Amino acid sequence: MNTIVLEVRSLADTLADVAKSMKTGKAEHDAHIGFASPELLWKVLTAKRWELLKIMCGAGSLSIREVSRRAHRDVKAVHGDVKALLDAGVLNPGHDGGVEFPFDAVKVEFMLQAA
Repeated sequence: MNTIVLEVRSLADTLADVAKSMKTGKAEHDAHIGFASPELLWKVLTAKRWELLKIMCGAGSLSIREVSRRAHRDVKAVHGDVKALLDAGVLNPGHDGGVEFPFDAVKVEFMLQAA
């Protein structure tokens, strides 16, 4: 299964993992996108954007108009959400001018600890 992991982690932790995988030659199979804080993660991954990911999961490249149709939402509003997800690296531009969520599953990871 092609999974993306959306996680909260520091830049230092991310760079340490990259250095470790370069040193050992072993990389994780899942794609990862890190966010500096839970607040930033939820700012990017709003409820409406999460719904778009569910619609696009495993669907291949879709036009924004088609995503809007499937979501029963206004094209302009979906366009703004798609742009935010593209900017965050969650969506990819499609080869046919559309947009693509090239994953079969999403895993969201973060930990809440006592101060």
